[in-house]
Amino acid sequence: MKSEISQQIATFAPEGHAPQMPLPSAAARAYEALVLDWARRPVEGLRVARNLPYGTDPLQRFDVFSAPDMPPDAPIVVFFHGGGWTNGYKEYVTFMAANVVATGCILVAPGYRLAPAAALPSALLDGADLLAALPVVLPDWATGCADTARRIVLAGHSAGGHLAALLALRPDLVALAGANPDDIVGCLPISGIFDLHHPAPAHGSLEARVYEMVLGPDTDDALMSPLCWTRGNRVPMVLGWGEHDSVRVALSNQRMASLLKAQGAPCAAFVEPGADHFQTHTRLRDPAHAWYGRLAGIAHHGTVPIG
Repeated sequence: MKSEISQQIATFAPEGHAPQMPLPSAAARAYEALVLDWARRPVEGLRVARNLPYGTDPLQRFDVFSAPDMPPDAPIVVFFHGGGWTNGYKEYVTFMAANVVATGCILVAPGYRLAPAAALPSALLDGADLLAALPVVLPDWATGCADTARRIVLAGHSAGGHLAALLALRPDLVALAGANPDDIVGCLPISGIFDLHHPAPAHGSLEARVYEMVLGPDTDDALMSPLCWTRGNRVPMVLGWGEHDSVRVALSNQRMASLLKAQGAPCAAFVEPGADHFQTHTRLRDPAHAWYGRLAGIAHHGTVPIG
């Protein structure tokens, strides 16, 4: 049995990456196999730089995608991969590259340290460090005008949506890392997990996995829950989740939207008809998906659609 698992992991791990622990469900394994298959296909017509470091850990690397004729002040979309904070690769995001670039944005797809080897808040701190490092570590063709503030949009799927939202809601951490929180002009998390608290998680459940693997021994679940940081939010947000997403994800998104709409920044929320937790991401392979229109509105004009 152990050899079968090892073979399965090695099959899914992209070249240059260490194998990871088994994913917790068949649906997650199928999703990973699909998006990594898409990632292996050539990315044509784009400028691409891969595995750029923003820290010393092997997981502190990012890929960047742009058009050859991209304006020097183009917005930057930082899209964090999912994987329950214990799994996942930046290559989960590769299939979106051409579609994001078509909106007039540069795509940055980062990796980050994973639990249990690096429990939360490690991934969150990595995100803040990435934002601080971007002006220095981006390739010359993506650095933009030195005298122009960059517009940064944070996004991500599942655990990546959680990280994107928490970074948007924690300007104190972003500033402490050396980045400018005012550069963040929007956040578009997809199927994000915004409430890590559970009063009595069942043994073997995903909720129990959070307490057993994801949270550090001195890290409270409330501290890592974006729901607890919504007060005074100034970042426009567009939330999205699937009609057939988990109850946990759907409820936390509904509560998050209610809290955000009571703050100063605009917020919209959309339910993807017929989609489960993984289809909310894989459907973004369609360049006509409405998410890209929402992204363009926030990135270029600071507008949030009604929803």
